[in-house]
Amino acid sequence: MSKRDELIEKYAEDIKTKFGQTPDMDLLTKVAIGLGPAIYNLDASKVSGSDEKELETVKNNFLIKKLGLAETPALTESINSVIDAYGKSEKNKHRAVIYYMLTKHFGKESVYN
Repeated sequence: MSKRDELIEKYAEDIKTKFGQTPDMDLLTKVAIGLGPAIYNLDASKVSGSDEKELETVKNNFLIKKLGLAETPALTESINSVIDAYGKSEKNKHRAVIYYMLTKHFGKESVYN
C-alpha cells in the first residue's frame, strides 16, 4: 500500500468516526490527489480550526477559487460547521477531510470529475 493510500484510509476513517458518514472513496481519492504534495507535509496537511487566517485561506483558495463559489457569509458558516463536526478539540483536522466535507456540503463533486 502506498503512502497516499494509507493517508486516504486514515481520512476515510475520520469521515466514518467524526462525521458518521460512509465516504465516497472515489471522491476522497480525487480530493487527496488534488491537494498534491501538501498531504505529505505535517503542517500543510492539517487545518487549524482556531486560526482565522487559515480559515480565510480555506474559504478563498478552496471554496471560491477551486469550487467556484461566490463570496457569501454561508461560506464561513459552512467551514465553521465542518470544524465543529470534526471536533474543536481534535488536533489533527486533515485538510483532505475538510475539503471533502465542504465539497459534499455544496454539492460540487463535479469539480473533481
